Amino acid sequence: MKILIVEDEVNLAHATAAMLSNHAYNVEIATDGETGGEKASSGIYDLVILDVMLPKKDGFEILEDIRALAPETKVIMLTARGELPDKLKGLKNGADDYMTKPFHMEELLARVDIQLKKNSPIEKDRLELGNTYLDLKSGMFGSKATGDAMPVSGKEYALLEYFFSHPNQILTRDQIYSKVWGWDNEIESNNLEAYLSFLRKKLRLLESNVEIKSVRGLGYRVTAKND
Repeated sequence: MKILIVEDEVNLAHATAAMLSNHAYNVEIATDGETGGEKASSGIYDLVILDVMLPKKDGFEILEDIRALAPETKVIMLTARGELPDKLKGLKNGADDYMTKPFHMEELLARVDIQLKKNSPIEKDRLELGNTYLDLKSGMFGSKATGDAMPVSGKEYALLEYFFSHPNQILTRDQIYSKVWGWDNEIESNNLEAYLSFLRKKLRLLESNVEIKSVRGLGYRVTAKND
């Protein structure tokens, strides 16, 4: 699961990122409102931890952008303010949760876990499409038709999780790069095609009815043949 921290207190941002990374979350940081707002409203993050007081653009403005452009993204707002009106403003504008600084890391982790389990496929042990599944705990990729399974890890696992979470949807190359490789990560243009080739071979080995289709000029779509 992918998390963005928008926080201008650099030490706090890195400490929070380290804690979440140690609990298997994929975490990125933005330290100003302009950059954070652009990233947060992109739709590639499952959750945004959003400070209110930020340079260039405040958290309430960013929250409005998220709700307009990426409504499914969960948002936990952070602020040094303890006044009730600020908390109510954040919640009324669409924040999923609200914490006042300073806070305990254990409490933040618990709140993140709660938000990412709500209406999320992570609640299940595996994602399924057609006759094929991805086990989210073991990392095994298998076929319900044949009973065969094989391990996947790293980028292959991340690609499968993204595709299986968005069946029948066209996902652009930019969306896939951002979600799987990270917003600021520069990769060679043929890396994605190479990984998709590996996955297609594994689908054939599993006698899967799932197809990874190229959509000319748009991106890729994963479907089951009987859908």
